[in-house]
Amino acid sequence: MMKFIAAIPKLVVSLLLIAAIVNLLIGVFLRYVMIPVTDWLDLDPIPFTWVEEVGEMMLAYLTLIGAAIGVRERAHFTLHVLHLTPRGLLFVERIHFVLVAALGLLVAWFGVRLCILNSTLTTPGLEINLAVLYGSAVIGGVLLAIYAASMVIAPPPRFPTAH
Repeated sequence: MMKFIAAIPKLVVSLLLIAAIVNLLIGVFLRYVMIPVTDWLDLDPIPFTWVEEVGEMMLAYLTLIGAAIGVRERAHFTLHVLHLTPRGLLFVERIHFVLVAALGLLVAWFGVRLCILNSTLTTPGLEINLAVLYGSAVIGGVLLAIYAASMVIAPPPRFPTAH
């Protein structure tokens, strides 16, 4: 059960990526195929302003949840310039992940503030509450903090590095 719960963010990001690609293709089709067709047939144009709003929301969730997944899987790029003992390296990595967890909490806190501040506002096209958009910062920040804190508490074994 825990493996399934741990896989949910990755599944969500995968589905969002597929949906973003489909959304982009729909936008291109509506703009470059349907507008000329409706002009040629002298029909009212098909509105497609919603494509941009949906894409922006998906991008926000993809970015913030994806960043947290990158921390969990240690996929973010690192630059090793210090030659430390294994114990010193573990200490530096723990400090690093404490700072990343603090950043995650800060992002989540500002996300909550933005959700509250903009809870009465809606997007112009679809009239979706802006708290839905800023909720991405809350979710991404909390996941970032959880994953970074787990690296502080129980860091995974290091991969062998080439010297």
